[in-house]
Amino acid sequence: MTKPTEKKMKTFLIAGGAGFIGSHLCEKLLKDGYRVFCIDNFLTGSRDNVNHLMENENFLLINADIVKRLPDALVEEKIDYIFHLASPASPNTNSPISYMNLPLETMDVNSIGSRRLLRLAKKKNAKFVYASTSEIYGDPKEHPQTEKYWGNVNPRGSRSCYDESKRFGEALTMIYVRKFDVDARIARIFNTYGPKMDMRDGRAIVNFTVQALRNEPMTVYGKGKQTRSFCYVSDMVMGLKKLMITDNLQGEVFNLGNTTELAILDLAKKIQKAVKSESKIVYEDLPDDDPRKRKPDISKAKKKLDWKPKIVFGMGLEKTIAYFQEKIENES
Repeated sequence: MTKPTEKKMKTFLIAGGAGFIGSHLCEKLLKDGYRVFCIDNFLTGSRDNVNHLMENENFLLINADIVKRLPDALVEEKIDYIFHLASPASPNTNSPISYMNLPLETMDVNSIGSRRLLRLAKKKNAKFVYASTSEIYGDPKEHPQTEKYWGNVNPRGSRSCYDESKRFGEALTMIYVRKFDVDARIARIFNTYGPKMDMRDGRAIVNFTVQALRNEPMTVYGKGKQTRSFCYVSDMVMGLKKLMITDNLQGEVFNLGNTTELAILDLAKKIQKAVKSESKIVYEDLPDDDPRKRKPDISKAKKKLDWKPKIVFGMGLEKTIAYFQEKIENES
């Protein structure tokens, strides 16, 4: 572990810290010598993601729901930085942890939960990063998407519990910037993948990988021509950290993601080939409001954060497949 210095021994609070991205962020910050408070109610996160961190004296796991209240002990602690990563993120209705199966919980955590954390940031004079999403762009009419684009979102659609609650979270964050001078920043996170993704997640990389490893039919929605851009989790974590610790970014919004665009059908074929699977590709109807294209413009992150992804897709996919292969073998 990096030797802590007086400057580095500051404290991060990560709401949703036992989730996929949150747990990787906990690991990175501890490795860099910070104190980390991880708060999670394990609705979509997992203790398994952070159990190995429990022996670290600079790590504290708090089982709590930020929608209901913030623990008194936490409020009394010194906190320098707050990440709000607490929200279901998968749109797949076949997943029990998708935001479409947890619509009220999703809206609550991005509204009530956001306000509780923003109040805490104001009280502690802490920097704050709100984890928004590329989904706020909806089915975009601008391609690639820049931070100035307002989006094309159906406010009454089946995905709106996530899209609109994230847009509300952004609006609430900016109110605290303007009204209370909170040093908050917004990260619009594009599709992220890697080890620790939940096998129940339901997103494309998880579905295809698990199906291919089990030689089950690989489900492609529509004709598979819709595109996504996939960022490996270590790159995303570095982007989030830089967004938090870089000075003079109050009220700024940043796209964080990989700019390599890939059609979903091509993704399925790549995973099928990498696994050497006997799975056949099958097609089902495209879900409502499924975006046809998704690709970030990260010019702003390159310029102001000195950040861009480093992990090529093939390398990241190899690590992801290895993770799920081990999980499946352990189930046997």
